[in-house]
Amino acid sequence: MMPRALISVSDKTGIIPFAKGLAELNYDIISTGGTLKQLLEEGIPAVAVSDVTKFDEIMDGRVKTLHPAIHGGLLARRDDESHMQQLKERDITPIDLVVVNLYPFKNTIEKPGVTEADAIENIDIGGPTMLRSAAKNFAGVTVLVDPEDYDATLSALQQGELSYEAKRRLAGKVFRHTANYDAMIASYFAELNEEHDTETLTLTYEKVQSLRYGENPHQAAAFYKDPIVKGASIANAKQLHGKELSYNNIQDANAALEIVMEFQEPAAVAVKHMNPCGVGIGETISNAFRKAFEADPTSIFGGIVALNGEVDKDTALQLKEIFLEIVIAPSFTEEALALLTEKKNIRLLELAADAIQQPKKVVSVSGGLLVQDYDAGAITEAELTVATDRKPTEEEMKNLLFAWKVVKHVKSNAIVIAKDDQTIGVGAGQMNRVGAAKIALEQAGEKAAGAVLASDAFFPMPDTVEAAIKAGVTAVIQPGGSKRDEDSVAVCNAHNIAMVYTDMRHFKH
Repeated sequence: MMPRALISVSDKTGIIPFAKGLAELNYDIISTGGTLKQLLEEGIPAVAVSDVTKFDEIMDGRVKTLHPAIHGGLLARRDDESHMQQLKERDITPIDLVVVNLYPFKNTIEKPGVTEADAIENIDIGGPTMLRSAAKNFAGVTVLVDPEDYDATLSALQQGELSYEAKRRLAGKVFRHTANYDAMIASYFAELNEEHDTETLTLTYEKVQSLRYGENPHQAAAFYKDPIVKGASIANAKQLHGKELSYNNIQDANAALEIVMEFQEPAAVAVKHMNPCGVGIGETISNAFRKAFEADPTSIFGGIVALNGEVDKDTALQLKEIFLEIVIAPSFTEEALALLTEKKNIRLLELAADAIQQPKKVVSVSGGLLVQDYDAGAITEAELTVATDRKPTEEEMKNLLFAWKVVKHVKSNAIVIAKDDQTIGVGAGQMNRVGAAKIALEQAGEKAAGAVLASDAFFPMPDTVEAAIKAGVTAVIQPGGSKRDEDSVAVCNAHNIAMVYTDMRHFKH
């Protein structure tokens, strides 16, 4: 009996040479719709599925392969005499090879203005069913869902037959593919129904690259991306120069990107170990980067820099003088690119920082996941509450709002000291708030005089404020809400210090 192959693909990449190879191996090919038409146009012998099922497709193609003549041929175990006898009694020919990929649901829902009806119509039913049937019976049926596997499979068939292990690997790939497909559909319906806390959570990610290792050399790692999220994501960045990104590079680059996206004016952010070591804003990107560098010229060494404007020659000259792991920017001028690519190891990533689509935040814990909305909380001057007798000056208010944007991205407990549109002290990840303040104030040094302080959460006692006042800080921004708020307010009033409440905290664990 001639071996039989079923071919039905939406993505027709590489299918003609593969089908020609099967025909040369005397495969009897059955197919559907556009795939059948293309095979016949290329002179490849093939017959329609309806000729096999003796049942014309109906409902605009919704029902065509869901038939015992197809699924009997896929699911019959070759080593089970009863199964094979039943095929013979019903005149069903076994199907030995399946090549199927699915309706482009992902591409459909990404189209601007796509309707619910269009999305639902592009949910494939027959394709996943055939794939799952074939993959379940992989010992007898070779199943392919990825054009990347065509050449190796055809070569193996030309040399004899695929091994059991090769068939099992292809079957595993099929189940991952259909799970990915179903997860995207489930996610689409959850969004459509505005369900944010579903009874089960099915996530799907697509591989971007294998990584040399994780946080440390003894840890295996890989980088995956959410296939739906567009815009500002490191997974969507175009690498123009340099070595492959490492696990820690990606973590730091993401942190830098999230901070720089807070600003509309020209901004520069330097990050080390997922905390900002310097943030500056200015009239130009060059000026903003100078401020970010001067904020902490020591910690920026070996850091990650993100900019929200084009890197020009002046900025590139500054960047070139420092050892940096990564520079992220929406674009680079030709002169800037020529200067920076002289440095062999620096990674240059091109990524617009203004196109933002924030996904859910997902964090793994042992045996589970935590899922929450992205912290998109922002505040304007009009939304602040002045808690003290003195209101902030215009300059203080500008720096308070700037510091508040930065402290949101610093590990808790977090304190940020800012002055003249730049950070001058950052205290991150301390076990108590006054400890974080001492680190930030020590880094600021004499510059703390006339500066402002931002705290990611309220002050349970006035010790942080007292330390800030002693260093010369003149205005404070904090969430408020402590039972002892008045203690901190009283200390501020006694020293003519301005304090404002945001009524919003920014814990970052």
